Amino acid sequence: MNWLYDSVEPRVMDEDMLKLAVGEQGPRDEAGQLARQEGILFKDVLSLRLDFQNILRIDSLWQFENLRKLQLDNNIIEKIEGLERLVHLVWLDLSFNNIEAIEGLDTLVNLEDLSLFNNRISKIDSLDALVKLQVLSLGNNEISHVTNIIYLRRFKDLRTLSLSGNPIAEEEDYKMFICAYLPDLVYLDFRRIDDHMKELAEIKHQYGIDELKQRENLTQAQLDDERAQREELEEHKAAFVERLNGSFLFDSMYAEDVEGNKLAHLPGVSELLQAYKDKFVIICLNIFEYGLKQQEKRKVELDTFNECVQEAIQENREQGKRRIAKFEETHLLSLNAIRDESEVTNLEMKVAEHSKDITELFDMLMTLEMQLVEQLEETINTFERNIMDLVALFIENVQSLMAQCRDLENHHHEKLLEISINTLEKILKGELDEDLPYDVRAVGFQKVVSAASGSFQ
Repeated sequence: MNWLYDSVEPRVMDEDMLKLAVGEQGPRDEAGQLARQEGILFKDVLSLRLDFQNILRIDSLWQFENLRKLQLDNNIIEKIEGLERLVHLVWLDLSFNNIEAIEGLDTLVNLEDLSLFNNRISKIDSLDALVKLQVLSLGNNEISHVTNIIYLRRFKDLRTLSLSGNPIAEEEDYKMFICAYLPDLVYLDFRRIDDHMKELAEIKHQYGIDELKQRENLTQAQLDDERAQREELEEHKAAFVERLNGSFLFDSMYAEDVEGNKLAHLPGVSELLQAYKDKFVIICLNIFEYGLKQQEKRKVELDTFNECVQEAIQENREQGKRRIAKFEETHLLSLNAIRDESEVTNLEMKVAEHSKDITELFDMLMTLEMQLVEQLEETINTFERNIMDLVALFIENVQSLMAQCRDLENHHHEKLLEISINTLEKILKGELDEDLPYDVRAVGFQKVVSAASGSFQ
């Protein structure tokens, strides 16, 4: 597409270009003319064609939030950008441009068909978010390495692939390699892959595939573990007890405690510290288990609330439907009677009677609506009270358990201070047999007290 640089001035998408394109591509019937007169909202457009516009940069598409199909082929686009808001896009054509790298597609999670044919792309990457990808056209680019093929194994729904016109397609083993490493592929370079070729490819590359599958399984297992850990952490956060199912809190308290680490070398402090840690962790586990139980109670309360709300809405809706159905049973008969009535007096009476029926129906529906509002308000108030009671109980018990941690800390500090002073006195008298680090021996009485106090803080 470089010839366009010399023939037509490069363009950037703007409001006028988009309005013109939307107007030209709209329906041609009377409804389409009316829509053009009133103005078509960009958010209502499902398909947009902007080919052969000499567009240099993608811009101003953020209003097309419901767009499903976008055609940008045969332009001079150099970078994929400006598509972040098009999250419902299913079909995207960027063929015949000057794109050098695949990028800017991370939010297009619904994309199924992507064409980047005839560009300057040398590497297949940055497509991880396109989990629904079925068709990928990358012919006439600069792709040369087989690792690009292996990258495509992550797309489980990929059935059609085009790579002809790339350096990689000149390799002798090109088709066999792709058939072996992408076994679910149905079409390659616009031709259907026959089962015989797949069998031969699998036999030829069996060793490499088995080795790759083993690595993939290990990677997938690691990813599954990480995902499970993240999900578990989110559950713990919802219960307000994250990092309390072990020694995380205790370890974080001593992670940067320089004074505490020095004093740990004193005789008897190591055992004292371990006893303190064991008791502290037990309290943390009690908080953790209690928090999970309380979270389950809150979840049950929330589920009950949602169920009650839905039941109330459904019951109210059904009552309204029955009232309307009963009214419609006589509605047409009344209208026919009014239409056929020739006597003015009788006509007025029937019209008045029918109007009365409509008014009664309206009043009844409004009464049902008010009943629903009152019922929902009462349900919400009850739910709020129950949740507040559960939260208050949770806070009260956690505060009680944390008070035990505080008592442990105070007891530990007293013992640590006592050991520190006794050890210092032995050092001064030359009665200490244990071998202590020089920086511990060198501290004076005031420094020992300060170190113990600093560790306490």
